Amino acid sequence: MFPGIGVLTNIFGIIFGGIIGLGFGRLISERFQKTLTMACAVAVIFLGLTGTVKEMLSITANGTLELTGTYRMLASLIGGALIGELINIEDRMEHFGIWLKEKTGSGGDARFVDGFVTASLTVCIGAMAVIGSIDDRLLADPSILFAKTVLDAVIVMIMTASLGKGCIFSALSVGIFQGAIFFAAGFLKPFMTQEALSALSAVGDILIFCVGTNLFGLPHIRVANLLPALVIAVLWVLV
Repeated sequence: MFPGIGVLTNIFGIIFGGIIGLGFGRLISERFQKTLTMACAVAVIFLGLTGTVKEMLSITANGTLELTGTYRMLASLIGGALIGELINIEDRMEHFGIWLKEKTGSGGDARFVDGFVTASLTVCIGAMAVIGSIDDRLLADPSILFAKTVLDAVIVMIMTASLGKGCIFSALSVGIFQGAIFFAAGFLKPFMTQEALSALSAVGDILIFCVGTNLFGLPHIRVANLLPALVIAVLWVLV
């Protein structure tokens, strides 16, 4: 295996899953698309919730359940929200989505930007993207990204069937995000301790849960503006 094959496989896996979902979505009625959106929302919420529980719940010596890392979680989310709103990440992503919509001749697709942003957040957030890209570069080991590719392809396939072809372009977001980590792997690896990855996963899964609630149509959470919380969670552990 040559370094980079994991990142490339992840990109093409998302495109492949999206194309299948796009073809499937054109064959079903709007009623079925809405039901698929709800099913996708449930799946994303479940993924985020179970991941958070796995990282933050522990069993004490007395056999009772204990919630750990609550102060880290609060500091990460609140600090991340403040930084994210100052940078206004979500609006920048939406503007990029609008630019893609125009360049791809998708002016008639009302859900293009929503699909692009939602799918991008779902497939980019998480420890698998970080540690998988580092292993792909330094160890020439793409196994984590291969596993992530399967998950991403299925998720994007379902999302594309209900939200449209904007979801396919989340492959571009994955390429930029994981590509940046890939090239910065030598610098990042010493900081990615097991505790740092656990913190990253816990906060990342909370953000994935929020993506699911947005799919449900609940009061919108500007998840992209919470992304700096991932960095704060890792810094909390290191400092």
